[in-house]
Amino acid sequence: MTELTKHEPTTIYIKPSKGITALNLRDLWVYRELIYFMIWRDVRVRYKQTMLGAAWAVIQPVLTMLVFTFIFGRIAKLPTDSDIPYPIFSYVALLPWGLFVTALNQASRSLTSNNNMVTKIYFPRLVLPLSSVLAGLVDFTIAFVILIGMMFYYGVTPSLNAIWALPLFLLLAIITALGVALWLAAINVQYRDVNYALPFMTQFWLFLTPVAYSAKLISEKWQLVYSLNPMAGVVNGFRWALLGTDTGPGPEMAVSVAISLLVLIGGLFYFRNMEKTFADTI
Repeated sequence: MTELTKHEPTTIYIKPSKGITALNLRDLWVYRELIYFMIWRDVRVRYKQTMLGAAWAVIQPVLTMLVFTFIFGRIAKLPTDSDIPYPIFSYVALLPWGLFVTALNQASRSLTSNNNMVTKIYFPRLVLPLSSVLAGLVDFTIAFVILIGMMFYYGVTPSLNAIWALPLFLLLAIITALGVALWLAAINVQYRDVNYALPFMTQFWLFLTPVAYSAKLISEKWQLVYSLNPMAGVVNGFRWALLGTDTGPGPEMAVSVAISLLVLIGGLFYFRNMEKTFADTI
């Protein structure tokens, strides 16, 4: 009879992940098909049972541009960079701003509006705010077509030395929107005050961002402080890449990029830290 070999018990220590590995961002790639589905669903639901459908993606920035042109361009006569016609000057800024606001409105409510999924199905909760932010790119693309027509009409030709940077500034807009949205989405699970504060916050943020006016109106000694608003860097970058203004990359832009990255990284860690409480709190 063969004796059983005795082995010493093995102790395995399970330690929590730390640093960037704690974010487990690899799950986003594993669940990429769910992200595609949620983006498509968000786009379809957004314009469901509307008469004009996706035309609202154009109507909103165009009407806002007309109001800004009348108030700030005709009445207040605010100057623009390089004597660019005010309508196209403001419309270029409204494109990333519209993407930002749409992302905040949709992503901040993404967890509470999908409470059945959050409480009954396992998946990375980060999928919900991320898909809401990326769904805004559809509206952005539609509105961008109108910008191309306006550039032909006003005879504005983007510089080849700057247009290459447009995708980078679009990425910066997405990073900024996602970073802020992660904070708001996680907070909104516990405190529904976010739903009431968000319209005021975005309206206040609009006047802190050079959408209706040129960033040059801000005193030079305050430019670095002003660039702590990451959307200021996004808007200035869009105007530089598309209209050839001289408010392009510089120390102020570096500050805006740094703030965007800090907000995103902080939002990711805060969202992941609160994720385990979503199902019980929501």
